[in-house]
Amino acid sequence: MSEDIQEVSEILDTVSTKIPKLITGLIDTLYSPEAGKKMGQSVGAMYKELVDSGIPAEDALAMAKEYMISMKSVMSNVKM
Repeated sequence: MSEDIQEVSEILDTVSTKIPKLITGLIDTLYSPEAGKKMGQSVGAMYKELVDSGIPAEDALAMAKEYMISMKSVMSNVKM
């Protein structure tokens, strides 16, 4: 029984050090300058593709804004 307790203790020690590092790394990745640049490129490409496909510019802009709002919502739910 004490061997099981020791194993659980070691697992919890490992988890307690690795999980915070994992969360910090994820947040740093989501909010880095590189992530912002990629998001801008993604939204710009989406807008361009919509316009090139015949969507009126005003509608494409509204769709791009909605995309950004939804991405912001997803990211805010990830924050710890």
